[in-house]
Amino acid sequence: MSTALSPAEVKGVVVRILGEIAPEADLPLLKPDISFRDQLDIDSMDFLNFVIALHEALRVDIPEADYPKLSTLNGCVEYLAPPPEGGGGR
Repeated sequence: MSTALSPAEVKGVVVRILGEIAPEADLPLLKPDISFRDQLDIDSMDFLNFVIALHEALRVDIPEADYPKLSTLNGCVEYLAPPPEGGGGR
């Protein structure tokens, strides 16, 4: 990823993609620390499509071993928008 996104920008991308995958979901009520699969009743294929869409939208490689880190809104923000205090970025 060439330019780091802010947590708010990452959150916006995540919510937009979730809305495409689960259009019936009430996304404003999404709890940031509970898994998407529990809240949105998405299956493993939906989750895989979510990860692929994140990859395409943010142009970041996401190893399969890291997929569990993307299971919640907080997890996505922590994984995709690391704190700026690290300085170096990815």
